[in-house]
Amino acid sequence: MAKDALNLKKARILVTNDDGIHAPGLKVLEKLAKTLSDDVWVVAPETEQSATSHSLTLRRPLRERRLGPKRFSVDGTPTDCVLVAHHRILADKLPDLVLSGINDGGNLAEDVTYSGTVAATMEAALLGIPAIAFSQQRDEDGIVRWKVAEAFLADIVRKLAPMTWPKDLLVNVNFPAVKPEAVTGVEICRQGRRDEGAAVTEGFDPSGRRFLWIGGYQHDRSSEKDTDLAVTARGGISVTPLHLDLTHRATMKKMKGLFA
Repeated sequence: MAKDALNLKKARILVTNDDGIHAPGLKVLEKLAKTLSDDVWVVAPETEQSATSHSLTLRRPLRERRLGPKRFSVDGTPTDCVLVAHHRILADKLPDLVLSGINDGGNLAEDVTYSGTVAATMEAALLGIPAIAFSQQRDEDGIVRWKVAEAFLADIVRKLAPMTWPKDLLVNVNFPAVKPEAVTGVEICRQGRRDEGAAVTEGFDPSGRRFLWIGGYQHDRSSEKDTDLAVTARGGISVTPLHLDLTHRATMKKMKGLFA
C-alpha cells in the first residue's frame, strides 16, 4: 500500500547519517531540514560508520547519548540509529520522513550496496517511512563543498515529500562537484554500474609485514548514459528511486517448473 501524501510543515523529520554525529554534512542537512519543519530530530552514529551497509549491532548492547534538545548519538550503525529512533527516542510520535546524509562523497552505482547513508533509508523504508539519502561528490582535490546541497536540497525534499510513496521505496540523491550555478539540472535516473570495480592495494607496514587495503573506485566512468554516474558527470543532480524488493522477476518466471 502506498504512503499517503506528506505535509512537510507538520512533519516530524528524523535526520541521520553514516559519517557520525559531528560530521559537517550532518550539520548542513540538519540546518536545511529545519527550514522545512519545526519538528526535526537528529539520531546519528557516535563515530563514522561509512560502508557499514545495512548492518545491525547484535553482539553487544547499544548506548544512546542525549547531546541536546532533539539531538542524540548512538554507538552503532546507521541502521541501529533508525531503529533506536523509531522504537525508543521517537516512539511517542514516529517520524514522517527520514533524511540521511549529507554524505562526504558520492553514493553512486555500486556504492548503494555498501553505503551506510543509503542503508539508513533502507531501514526507514522497511518501517514504512518515506526516506531520502543525500550525498555530495568530492572535488578533484578531494575536498567536499556543500554549496550545491545548500542551494538545491530543500527544494528537492519539497518536491519529493508530497509524492505518493509506494511500499519499500527510498530515494537516493547525489550532488555533483560543481558550483551551484554550473548545475545542469535535477534528473530522475537509474542506478548505474562503473566500468571498473573497487581497488585493492598491497603495501607493507613499518615492520615489513604485508597488508591489503580495500580502497574506493579508481574512477566513476561508465559506458551507460542514463544513470546516476552519467548525470553527475555532466553536472546534474541525480535522483534515483530504489526499491527493497531485489527479486529478478523475469528470471523467476523462467525458473518456474525447474523443481516441479
